[in-house]
Amino acid sequence: MSIVERYLTLWVALCIVAGIALGHVMPGFFHAVGGAEVAEVNLPVAVLIWLMVVPMLLKIDFASLRHVGRHWRGIGVTLFINWAVKPFSMAALGWLFIGSLFRPYLPADQVDSYIAGLIILAAAPCTAMVFVWSSLTRGEPHFTLSQVALNDTIMVVAFAPIVGLLLGLSAITVPWGTLVSSVALYIVIPVGIAQVLRRSLLASGGQAALDRMLARLGPASLAALLATLVLLFGFQGEQILSQPAVIGLLAVPILVQVYLNSGLAYLLNRAAGEQHCVAGPSTLIGASNFFELAVAAAISVFGFNSGAALATVVGVLIEVPVMLSVVWIVNRSKGWYERGARHHRRHHRDHRRHGDDRPVHVERGRHHHHRGS
Repeated sequence: MSIVERYLTLWVALCIVAGIALGHVMPGFFHAVGGAEVAEVNLPVAVLIWLMVVPMLLKIDFASLRHVGRHWRGIGVTLFINWAVKPFSMAALGWLFIGSLFRPYLPADQVDSYIAGLIILAAAPCTAMVFVWSSLTRGEPHFTLSQVALNDTIMVVAFAPIVGLLLGLSAITVPWGTLVSSVALYIVIPVGIAQVLRRSLLASGGQAALDRMLARLGPASLAALLATLVLLFGFQGEQILSQPAVIGLLAVPILVQVYLNSGLAYLLNRAAGEQHCVAGPSTLIGASNFFELAVAAAISVFGFNSGAALATVVGVLIEVPVMLSVVWIVNRSKGWYERGARHHRRHHRDHRRHGDDRPVHVERGRHHHHRGS
């Protein structure tokens, strides 16, 4: 984990300050950037987001999908949390905290937009930082790689329907055309470009060439993320200054969601008897969000100055410290986890053994009866 990644929260906080200050001093520049659109796609943002997303997708080896069955318990738990629990739990937490408990303290015209941003944030599992979290828990690398590849494959087809469904349930108008085009622009096309580039690099120079390219693109990816945040806060500055508590209030459902889903994933892996080296990355993949994609989708669908865009940025702001705390919990609880996992594995083995013995007794009874007759 690089120094830049470790202190991502600090850089994001500095981008908030810089964006608000520049938005106040240079409003004309930000309006010009906001107006640089072709077919409803903001070109500066599109370039920045591709710089963010492509290097992360370059790490993904879709050939690793053949190893999915090797750790089927961990894969099953992670898929369940990522696609059946996390988006829906975040929507429920958004309705509870933002739509109800905190509503009196938030701008009335942005409440639905905040909820939409939270839904978008939770609808796609993390693709890049997960490799860092996995290594910090001494996670099984083949599991992490195959799980991320599987999630990215599902994300291509599932992201838009899940977001559309939950926005519809929240009585938020779903701009389906923009949502689908943002999926094509920020998921499908970057996945294709990254895989073509990956194969080309591996064919020409092997793993060393790929590693060199990733080392070059890594800083550009983080710089693009931070530049996007400066632009975003340049638009959001006045709203934040008028209601500075908004960021803290938006952080509450995100924090609850991370600890809820990571705890559930960890316990389910333990109950299934999965190894700790698989449960660690499974827990972290289940809890974390693909915040780069979330920021891109929120800006595309709702605009730079929307509450949805601000909500996704709060996810970026708290991602690193919160995930590091989950890493700490996973590492500190390894002894407790393995005692329970061993017990469950032993129980499953005994259950299968007794299950296998039962027909033998029946056959023996039948055999003796036949001989007696």
